[in-house]
Amino acid sequence: MKHPENTFLTAIRAGKKQLGLWVSLSDGYAAEVVAHAGYDWVMLDMEHAPSDMKSVLGQLQAFSGSDTTAMVRPDWNDAVKVKRLMDLGAPGLLFPMVQSPEEARAAVAACRYPPRGIRGVAGLNRANQFGRVEDYNTVVENQTAILIQLETRAAVENAAAFAEVEGIDGIFFGPADIAADMGHLGQTLHPEVWDVIRPAANLLMDKGIPVGTLVTDPDFAAELLNEGFTFVACGTDVGLLAQGADALRAQVRDKISET
Repeated sequence: MKHPENTFLTAIRAGKKQLGLWVSLSDGYAAEVVAHAGYDWVMLDMEHAPSDMKSVLGQLQAFSGSDTTAMVRPDWNDAVKVKRLMDLGAPGLLFPMVQSPEEARAAVAACRYPPRGIRGVAGLNRANQFGRVEDYNTVVENQTAILIQLETRAAVENAAAFAEVEGIDGIFFGPADIAADMGHLGQTLHPEVWDVIRPAANLLMDKGIPVGTLVTDPDFAAELLNEGFTFVACGTDVGLLAQGADALRAQVRDKISET
């Protein structure tokens, strides 16, 4: 058995636009509901969701029969947690709140076996189909998407330095935290926020670095992809459920007479 192709990674390396969805419901059954919706990628969130290794496993299993690449955002740049997520077979990881090139290099090292990194070696695990993937050790590094997330103004303004870190496959801007850092808490679409993000994103694009983000305005998501962003999530499963529930209640409530 050969290691499967990471279609998301192949696509962003070729500059093909990838539309995504954030997955925060922390449940395999809920993940299966969106697994066949046709998104190119999803991010299984562990930072701001009540997810643990077991729930992430269930979510990865739910997406395994789909054409969507399900990646994971760990709650921190933690080499031990990364090792376990790699053993679960996560095809990509998004490292939150990366503040320096040194932290970015640590993220890369956590995903690589010695002597190129510090990932611990396990013989039989889900990632290598319990020993059935013959080329796993030689192929996995080139088939795992390593993404870093810039979430402060200082990190964004230092984007050029992150572009020089070997092994980074894409750089993701976190507008919610950038907005908070700039004094615009809760205003992720504030023009001043994007006046900071856009020049940094363009700099990275000019260097051939795939750039991504999460926005919950579908029109703005399309706009960013048309501007040259490579991978953009246009919403969250939690948001879809909450907004859909609210809209349905309002739709029926408005039609009910008072008598």
